[in-house]
Amino acid sequence: MSSSSTINTIGHPFIELDAVDSTNNYAFDKLQANLAAHGTAYFAQEQTAGKGQRGKAWNAESGSNILLSVTLDTAFLSIHQQFLLSVATSLAAHDLFAKYAGDETKIKWPNDIYWRDRKAGGILIESSVKTNKAGKAVWKWAVAGLGININQTKFPKNLANPVSLKQITGKNFDTVLLAKELCICLQKRFAQLKKGATKKQLEEYNLHLYKLNQPIRLKKKNAAFHCVIKGVNTAGELMVSGAAQESFVWGEVEWQL
Repeated sequence: MSSSSTINTIGHPFIELDAVDSTNNYAFDKLQANLAAHGTAYFAQEQTAGKGQRGKAWNAESGSNILLSVTLDTAFLSIHQQFLLSVATSLAAHDLFAKYAGDETKIKWPNDIYWRDRKAGGILIESSVKTNKAGKAVWKWAVAGLGININQTKFPKNLANPVSLKQITGKNFDTVLLAKELCICLQKRFAQLKKGATKKQLEEYNLHLYKLNQPIRLKKKNAAFHCVIKGVNTAGELMVSGAAQESFVWGEVEWQL
């Protein structure tokens, strides 16, 4: 598809799938076959090999949650601006979840959705980078995968702190309708990003940041230490006080909750 497809609204078309290995894999396959445009959304009732951050599996009960991947035309962003898309996508997920779960909904760096101290959702953004005629890397496409716990109430024992919207509210939700609503949230946030509202979005992201100005425990390699979260900068680095260094890139440290 050409970049002119960016006029498409996110969530149109909205394609429902019974089961796939991973919605991100499925979306990438469609991109590579030139069968997906900007904004195409793929929703699955079940994933047999769902993917989370850092190669982890994303386990979700069939038919109970949002398992959604959206193809996004990122040609207007540079390869060094990938975190800005993560911010916009995190805000969209926060917009949806906070609407129903309230203001205790937070964004845990870099892009998990938390309610109190429990994980409600995660985001995995995978990119397609091409080299142009000048030999410069161009960020052509991204697939934003969003997994959000909706109606599931029983989780694998190896998950330390999951929570779902049903556990919080006591209500059942239509996962397809919520996924379509999430696409509306994504459309709003992506449009803001495209208009250059990156500073405002980062301010909002930090406003909702999990454990902002609170002491936490992190681990770098084999050394654990305490520090206070001060925010996240435009490069996506976690800024802290009270530690041997003032900022960390994603993957450099692990949370010790």
